[in-house]
Amino acid sequence: MRFTTRPAPPLDNLGDLRAEIDRIDAEMHALLIQRGTIIDRLIAVKGTSASGSAFRPGREASMMRRVAERHRGLLPLDTVEGIWRVIIATFTWVQAPFSVHADVSAGDAPMRDSARFHFGFTVPYRPHPTCASVIEAVAASRGDLGIFRLGEGAPSAEAPWWEGLVGEGRPKVIARLPFIERPAHPAGTPVFVVAKPLDDPAAAQRDWVLHATRVAAWGADATRSLQDLYGEVVATSADGCRLLLAVPGGVGAKQLRETLERAGAAPIALDEIGSHAARFRV
Repeated sequence: MRFTTRPAPPLDNLGDLRAEIDRIDAEMHALLIQRGTIIDRLIAVKGTSASGSAFRPGREASMMRRVAERHRGLLPLDTVEGIWRVIIATFTWVQAPFSVHADVSAGDAPMRDSARFHFGFTVPYRPHPTCASVIEAVAASRGDLGIFRLGEGAPSAEAPWWEGLVGEGRPKVIARLPFIERPAHPAGTPVFVVAKPLDDPAAAQRDWVLHATRVAAWGADATRSLQDLYGEVVATSADGCRLLLAVPGGVGAKQLRETLERAGAAPIALDEIGSHAARFRV
């Protein structure tokens, strides 16, 4: 079944307009059905249903950028983005069922809004009281995702949440949401998405790379040196000595370590704990 865009016929009355809307609706539904048959073939070819999470953050980020760049007309971008996210996430779930685990220690509503906007209602939503429990739930799953706010979830008496991502085989940050940032976004709470290491490393997006860092002391010189690399401090522990740093993908761990050493903040530990696509602002 193939569909081609055709010029809209001249419409002179309300009945003609409604009939044209019905035709477009039927074609959209048929295209969704056609998309489903392709996903069914994809499962058969790649064996995705038995290989863990089918989430591909780099591809999804690129798709959402294209949606924003080509959008025009009366329909709000919020609606278009939401429709696309439901389509993408639901077909991903069809390939390999997964749940979304969310840290709700600072309130459930923003996290639920983010989960539902970006993953729809078909994907199960699992709230948790801490970031640590989200990470462990993801670690124990086959292909679940975890989401939590940037910079939150680090009680002063406990290890910062990002240290739970350190180590081979541990969950890693694979995305930052929303893919499209703009004022008054309906699900604009910035969150990280974590998952078990992807089967296909090429599926990861490395515009920004995250490092769990421990130092004896952190000062203004270290902050300026990090900024010279176009990096930033995403979160810090209560004592200020354990930090989550984000640097552009072209900055290697060796360069980051040497830069911090020259700034008087020699890392005691420096571990890569994930990456994500560049933020796309509208």
